[in-house]
Amino acid sequence: EKNPQYLLIQPVNEPHAQVLDQQVRFMTERTEKSFLLVSFLVKDWNHDLSPWCASAVFGKEDFGEGAGETLAFIEKMLIPEIVRRYKLEACIKDIPIILGGYSLAGLFALWSAYQENCKVKFTAAAGMSPSVWFPGWMEYVKTKQIRTKQVYLSLGDREEKTRNAVMRQVGQNIREMDSWYKNSEKIESVLEWNKGNHFQDVDVRCGKGFLWCMACMERKRRRMKKECRP
Repeated sequence: EKNPQYLLIQPVNEPHAQVLDQQVRFMTERTEKSFLLVSFLVKDWNHDLSPWCASAVFGKEDFGEGAGETLAFIEKMLIPEIVRRYKLEACIKDIPIILGGYSLAGLFALWSAYQENCKVKFTAAAGMSPSVWFPGWMEYVKTKQIRTKQVYLSLGDREEKTRNAVMRQVGQNIREMDSWYKNSEKIESVLEWNKGNHFQDVDVRCGKGFLWCMACMERKRRRMKKECRP
């Protein structure tokens, strides 16, 4: 679309990049709203999306602290390039920006929504099967103020059923986050449960997350319009 109503930004890995067409098809079949989905390939997944260093919880690869650099890339390079390439100079300030991702990219999207120094104002953050088991994450959530007004969370109903003691916390943590956002942060939030494990229906789960965020903003827009009527 030449004049998108929404800008969606999504970090992906190689396997996810292969199903992006399916994700977009799923979304366009379920919404009439125009959107521009921009994805970028993350090469060092455990480093580039991690907010801080942490020891490996599966395999041997530790987690780095590259999330800050990745967010800076979005702010200083990716969005300016999007504006230039799609000629959005005149309207970019009026286009809601939704940052979303799957797995560790979902954690990155949520973490980015807390960053006060980032000049990009994300209207919504979507964490699809996010790695909220990440060491120190829950303590971070409860000591910081999120900057978005809408948060989408989802998880597969079998993801917490694992022998890995750290990753097993994902179910409890995401339930606690949903309750925290609704009761303490007082923002519009939802927790959606999907069937299956962590690797099932990635394209559909991501599509559902972005669709919820857009629909949520549309409902808010209609309410505001109704309230402004004389």
